[in-house]
Amino acid sequence: MIHRHNYSKAVTKRGSQSYLHTIRRAFFSYLLLFVAQGGGGYPLFAKEDLAAVLKPLIDAHQGEVTVMVEQCESGDSYAYRADKPMPTASLIKFPLMVAAYQAVADGKLSLEQPIVLQKEDKVPGSGILTPHFSEGATISLADAIHLMMVYSDNTATNLVIDQVGLPATAELMKKLDCPNTLLHSKVFRRDTSIFPERSKQYGLGSTTAREMVRLLASLQSGRLVSETASKQMLAHMFACESRSKFPRLLPPGTKIAHKGGSVSASRASAGIIESPSGPIAVCVMTTDNEDRSWSDENAADLLCSHIAREAYNFFNPDQRGAQSATPQVLKVGAGGKLVESLQRTLNARLKPSPGLGVDGDFGPATQRAVLAFQRFKGLEETGEVGPKMWAALGTLVDKDPDAPDPDEVNSREWIKQPADTLSGPPFVTCKAWAIGDAKTGELLWGFEEDTVRDIASTTKMMTAYLVTSLAEKNPEILDEVVVFSKRADETGGSTAGIRAGERVSVRDLLYGLMLPSGNDASMALAEHFGSRLGDASGNAETAASYDQFIAAMNRMADRLGMHASGFENPNGLPQKGHHATARDLLILAYNAMQQPLFRKYVSTPERGSTVTGAEGYKRNVVWKGTNRLLRIEGFDGIKTGTTNAAGSCLVSRGSRGDRSLIVVVLGATSTDARYVDSRNLYRWAWHELGFRDNTEQ
Repeated sequence: MIHRHNYSKAVTKRGSQSYLHTIRRAFFSYLLLFVAQGGGGYPLFAKEDLAAVLKPLIDAHQGEVTVMVEQCESGDSYAYRADKPMPTASLIKFPLMVAAYQAVADGKLSLEQPIVLQKEDKVPGSGILTPHFSEGATISLADAIHLMMVYSDNTATNLVIDQVGLPATAELMKKLDCPNTLLHSKVFRRDTSIFPERSKQYGLGSTTAREMVRLLASLQSGRLVSETASKQMLAHMFACESRSKFPRLLPPGTKIAHKGGSVSASRASAGIIESPSGPIAVCVMTTDNEDRSWSDENAADLLCSHIAREAYNFFNPDQRGAQSATPQVLKVGAGGKLVESLQRTLNARLKPSPGLGVDGDFGPATQRAVLAFQRFKGLEETGEVGPKMWAALGTLVDKDPDAPDPDEVNSREWIKQPADTLSGPPFVTCKAWAIGDAKTGELLWGFEEDTVRDIASTTKMMTAYLVTSLAEKNPEILDEVVVFSKRADETGGSTAGIRAGERVSVRDLLYGLMLPSGNDASMALAEHFGSRLGDASGNAETAASYDQFIAAMNRMADRLGMHASGFENPNGLPQKGHHATARDLLILAYNAMQQPLFRKYVSTPERGSTVTGAEGYKRNVVWKGTNRLLRIEGFDGIKTGTTNAAGSCLVSRGSRGDRSLIVVVLGATSTDARYVDSRNLYRWAWHELGFRDNTEQ
């Protein structure tokens, strides 16, 4: 069945095109309209309809999504919630670039004007200025823009903002009919916000998918600021280094001018994809994503890449697979795996070997080796690698120099390993696990349970345990008010969303720590309570409050017998020396779950709170738990955790009758996998313990 909402924005027309293309698209639009109005039946071109391809991808994503796709020459477009304002993260740097070039066109700025980097200009996050450039370094405005767009450099972004002025982007976007496109503040400088309420809701910037595509279409046509400025801006975007979103699944060699943005809960990307049928403008924005990992397989990043590929395929139906069959010509500026193979092969074929570094970068050294090989083989000396040179090179040298001949591999006889036994624990993706008795803390079964590993936000069990232990002795501390510091506010990763200067009770902040896994909340609690925990000798004056809290985490670990654990921060962000084992986390979970107060926090799926600003305003926040097992009867905790270093982790407690188990899973391959691993381990453990009912876990 075809639903009206799938096609309400499926096709619009704007601009000229070939006669046959016009007839085909007009007929397609007519059929879509006919069906949407109740004509019945399945439209002739339904299999070509972009909505039919994209909507299932959008529906399957666990998070909020908005999309806009437009073929720039024909005006054919698809929109899904494209007018809803969304967080931009670093995508807002694209409109900021436009504002900078408009200021240059208006004579207010010059692309050549020098900017001196000061120590106070440096901010954390993406980019190269902060870690690699010294105070006093001078760069041009043009270079700052380039760093901002190519490397998403946060420090360079703030330098550009200083030149353009913070209000300039919003003012220009309003004139360009993009009123929802707003740069709220400088990067990592929420105190500079000119839209405070919007900053709290959306972060660094906000826009809609439709407004982004409107800007991209104007940029592609040369109408954004001026034709010259449009070309310069496109050059910055074509050079964007990020490959995790739109470029990932496009055909090899496809040119794309793009900019993305990523924070823990929100991922966005917008760009112009060059294609045989003409340029395609695409914007995908996501927020409230369940997968907040920073791995290459992040669900929102993959969604962006799939939508870009499907848009390309839709507007280029005859190109599917065609480009990959076209002989590829490599030359200076090329990069990737094929260049690596070329470099290995040149090293092997030329005598003496040119000794090329196998870095996948086709630079002057690789070009010299190509010219030498062409001379040696009597080929035209072009310095480029085309069909004739590929043939002369022969079979490329594999990454493994000892790789056998295919005929040898294909002639081998393989002896299979014995079939899997029907006993023993289930197969899981995680690197380590432990199952313990929740009533005694005894380890019942484990795998690599004593291997030291990164533990991500399962760290926050210790953070919460220290605070709830204090509250068990003195319940009044739950009513104490925590004032968020700038340091807490700027802590990266998952967040409770409390801003510098805002006040919240300890009672509520513990929910902000454990439900959304607020790294900011962990920092605020450590700063608030560290000084009263004291050091090992009881002297509370020997270190800053935060440092004393970390020391208290390690003392508690020793006291509990977590002898393989080390804590360097209260949140689990990767840091040398911060680790534990599955056995140690079982010990921690067992002890923490003895406290009714701790159990209350980790068993809550959702919690609302009201925070108060320094100026006296109040705003409501809602924290949603990340632990999916709380939706299933029999589970009542405990903590999730995800980082690139740790993988996906979960510490949980489940009960059957009068028995309770704690299961620790470390290093699962994905968010979904940690739940599958945990539930399989529970089912196996219950079976081993003699439970025989039909209830699934």
